[in-house]
Parts: sequence; C-alpha cells; structure tokens
Amino acid sequence: MVGLQGAGKSTWVRAHLAATHAVVSKDHWPNAKRREQRQRRVVAELLAAGRDVVVDNTNPTPEDRSALIAAARDHGAGVRAVHLATPLELCLQRNDRRCGRERVPLVGVLGTRARLVPPSVEEGFDRVDVVVG
Repeated sequence: MVGLQGAGKSTWVRAHLAATHAVVSKDHWPNAKRREQRQRRVVAELLAAGRDVVVDNTNPTPEDRSALIAAARDHGAGVRAVHLATPLELCLQRNDRRCGRERVPLVGVLGTRARLVPPSVEEGFDRVDVVVG
C-alpha cells in the first residue's frame, strides 16, 4: 500500500485483502522500538511460511518500499503496489476525524506528501494499481 495518512489504505485493505492476506502495519506496534526492523522480520516470516502479505503503511518513497520488494522477491512472491491517490484535502478531513494516537499531526501528513513518489514497475513491482479515493 502507498498513500498519505487518511487516504483510506486500511479501509481498502479491509474491504479487498484482509480476508486473504496477512495484514502487517507498523501501527499494530505503536510503542515498539525498531518498528521498521520488526515489520521486515514479520513480513519475511510470513512470506517464508507461504502467506500472502499486505503492508498497510504510507510507504511514500522507493527507499521505503525497496526492502519489502526485496523480501518478496527473496521468497518468490509477486509484488503489487496499490497507490491510494486520495486528494490531500480529503486526507486531512479524514485525519481530523481521528481521535487520540490515530490522528497524525498536520506536519506529518504534509511531510509524507512532500516525500511521496508514486510507485512504479521500474522499482520492481509486477503491477501498480492506482485507486482514487
């Protein structure tokens, strides 16, 4: 998954992939140290067990996505990116409706937007689907 906070990634995952894929998200471990390392380990373990995996995070840059692509390739899995290209205004509205730790500070959403590079097959994806939210 690729998209801003509030783009609808988790909602899309629940509707389209949660029944068939193991869902991995750093949000599942809000207090954990080294969340990136933990995510990589969990993804690798699930892939090694033959599971289909969806990584439900913002994944805004090719660098953020490269280790996930490599892990999938190491385990012979196909790699698909789903980019939720939701307009910033809608992301901000949805984020404002969140409570507590789920709400991302405005600077966080804008920082992700500034870094966001749409995924491409040149990165190593077999397929890139764009969903406009």
